[in-house]
Amino acid sequence: MDILIKILGAVATIIIAFVVGMLYGGLNRKVTARVQNRVGPPFWQNYLDAFKLVSKKTSIHHGVMQHLGPAFLMVSSIGTLLFIPILKGNNWFPNLSFHGDLIFLLYLMVFGSLGLALGAGQTGNPNSAIGVTRGLSQMVGFEIPWVMALVAIMIQYHTTSIADIMHVQEVHGWLMFQKPFAFIAAILAMFGMFRYSPFDIVGAPAELASGPVSEFGGKYLGLMMSSGSIFAFVKLTLYTDLFLGGASNFIELLVKTFLLYMIPVSYGLVSPRYRTEQAVRYFWGWPSFFGLLAILYSVIF
Repeated sequence: MDILIKILGAVATIIIAFVVGMLYGGLNRKVTARVQNRVGPPFWQNYLDAFKLVSKKTSIHHGVMQHLGPAFLMVSSIGTLLFIPILKGNNWFPNLSFHGDLIFLLYLMVFGSLGLALGAGQTGNPNSAIGVTRGLSQMVGFEIPWVMALVAIMIQYHTTSIADIMHVQEVHGWLMFQKPFAFIAAILAMFGMFRYSPFDIVGAPAELASGPVSEFGGKYLGLMMSSGSIFAFVKLTLYTDLFLGGASNFIELLVKTFLLYMIPVSYGLVSPRYRTEQAVRYFWGWPSFFGLLAILYSVIF
């Protein structure tokens, strides 16, 4: 019975992540439209788009790796999701969380992007190749402050378990206030993770025809859209667990994740797109500086 509950909880986790991620993406499109003095699509448009794409057929095939690229992206999103605690003290959503998962997640989170890069590269489309190059360059940029923030937390509390870090916050308060330098570095790195303006250099529709996804349509694009929504929920939940003490119920989880989500969205609404070298230089500037301060603080105090 316990195994059945865990399986059902894992399935429910995936469904919730898909629904919430799609909802946030739809709200982003709506908010962006209103800021630009447009009406914009309804917030449920993303659900319609995903189901429409999945129902379509595609006749473009460039090889096995093109098929595997979107699959790698989905496996990475769902795999990462199942290793993150969703709610505190809830038997339905323990998933696969274990001691040491924070280091494991650092590797698992980049697995999908590397798989997609291989799939997009096999299509032979120059727009895909340029988008992949930009994406990997930007990843090198924002991974540095992101890892620095996590290393500072692991040094301070001598654990790599997300569950243990959440327990620390129950005693000492949110790490947002206990480790402000790490929090700032992680938030600044988040801009690159979500790839909203000014860091939307990977897709850049006006330049690259959406970049890596140029040759992906139909079910491929629907799968990539769904995995992107799930991964958005993953990143927001991970930030909530690490810096905001996690959540005891879904209302609290939605409030915290939505507030975090609006940070890169709001920044993107007022920022023009960077060039690749500008984006990398940005992440190696102030975000890395705050990450270094966070590590020094953890070592000294």
